[in-house]
Amino acid sequence: MQSKVERVVTSAALGLFAVVVLFPVAWFVLIALSPGTSGTISPRLHFSNFVHAWQVADFSHAMVASLVVVVVTVVAQVVLAVMTGYGLGVLNAAGHRVIFPVLLLGMMISTEATIVPLYYQFRDLGLTNSWLGLIIIHTGMGIPFGAFWMRATFRALPPTILEAARLDGAGSIRLLWSVLMPLARPAIYTLLLLSFMWTWNDYFIALVFMSDPVKQTAPVALGIFQGRFLVEVNYMAAASLIVAAPVLILYVFFQRQFIRGVLGGAIKE
Repeated sequence: MQSKVERVVTSAALGLFAVVVLFPVAWFVLIALSPGTSGTISPRLHFSNFVHAWQVADFSHAMVASLVVVVVTVVAQVVLAVMTGYGLGVLNAAGHRVIFPVLLLGMMISTEATIVPLYYQFRDLGLTNSWLGLIIIHTGMGIPFGAFWMRATFRALPPTILEAARLDGAGSIRLLWSVLMPLARPAIYTLLLLSFMWTWNDYFIALVFMSDPVKQTAPVALGIFQGRFLVEVNYMAAASLIVAAPVLILYVFFQRQFIRGVLGGAIKE
């Protein structure tokens, strides 16, 4: 057990760390609420900055576009990742010793190395400047990590649980749905949150594949807005907070599951 001195020192260190981390965030929020455009802090708070940024950047269309792309992508990624991880980690599907290294190779190839041929392929298929094209790209790019994550999660579960379920007559589908998925819920929530964050924050792919202003996602709309209001720091900060809000809200709701999933990620093969 910790002594009183150790608890005081630990609490003080954690408090100092929290101040260091939260101070820039608080400063950024105050800049977003400042009436001045130079980025100086003011005791007068102007919440109208968010309204102005929302209207000028046309975030109503951009948020809808991002939500459509992100929701469909996250659902597809999580479902395919769970099924792939189950097939490779538990069922030992045919060819799993070859398929798994190929999936890992997909994690090592950068987006910049594939973006040009990918653009021309999607242009020939008529999938540029469409939400479906973005959904397919993000889903394909997210599956390697998702499959790796879920395979490691399933392989870390006690084998006795799987053996007991099979002895009770559980088939492959019931074993996954009734036994493995409840046990792997923190890892699934973590994958969901990471997939949401990565897809929502994507700027490069959406910028290359989307040219219609009505279909552009929130990060692209933010980039265009910042280009127009480069010297008006308060509006830029307000617009940035608007775009970051969905990820922050989702993390608040899933923070415990996220932490449990990350801690459970340090698992053995």
